[in-house]
Amino acid sequence: MVCRYKNICKKYSYKVKIFTQVPGDFKSKIGSPDLLVLFTSTVSHSMVHCAVKEAQRKNVEIVRSHTSSSNALKGILEPRAVRKDVAGNDGMKSCGDKGEAER
Repeated sequence: MVCRYKNICKKYSYKVKIFTQVPGDFKSKIGSPDLLVLFTSTVSHSMVHCAVKEAQRKNVEIVRSHTSSSNALKGILEPRAVRKDVAGNDGMKSCGDKGEAER
């Protein structure tokens, strides 16, 4: 799934960090993304709590999805990609979803 998530995010011009487990310095690894996607059925409660707290501190938009399917991620990114295109902003964005697979 990690590879699929990366490909989907790349298709919508989003840069991605994927976390499947909580690393020791999780807060610093989240960074300052434009969007934080949490697949709540696949990550620990403590990871969700830490991610939400850090995202709120940095005013990052949070999207929670109980389903961690490819279609769920596409459904989250697609409307945002349309808004991004309308605004004329084609810069790379960040989305975090689960345990870090890319740095």
